[in-house]
Amino acid sequence: MASIFTKIVSGEIPSYKIAEDEKYYAFLDINPLAEGHTLVVPKREVDYLFDLEDRELAEMMTFAKRVAVGIREAIPCNRIGVAVIGLDVPHAHIHLVPINEGGDLDFGKPKLTLSSEEFRTIQEKIQGKIR
Repeated sequence: MASIFTKIVSGEIPSYKIAEDEKYYAFLDINPLAEGHTLVVPKREVDYLFDLEDRELAEMMTFAKRVAVGIREAIPCNRIGVAVIGLDVPHAHIHLVPINEGGDLDFGKPKLTLSSEEFRTIQEKIQGKIR
């Protein structure tokens, strides 16, 4: 059975796409820790990030870097925090989260509730900064 991320990549489930290439897909997390919180996934469904081939992992990180640069230019923050947890969805993914201090990357804290309009505004701001 396909993971929810595979269904997002295929378009079966809508998402706020930030960037895409032939192998990787980035989209806004719908339960974000911060505005601009983005997930980066390989299009090939692999359960665990470190089960990716070395080349795939390196390419995914390069793709994630491009996305992170765009997020940082679009969303005021000190850094883009990177987290790999991978327990909720059996599909490798990287969290890119705008942060100002270490505690901003605490996944136990309450998530933001954003409207569709707010998500679209964030999406457009970030997309406009990705090169």
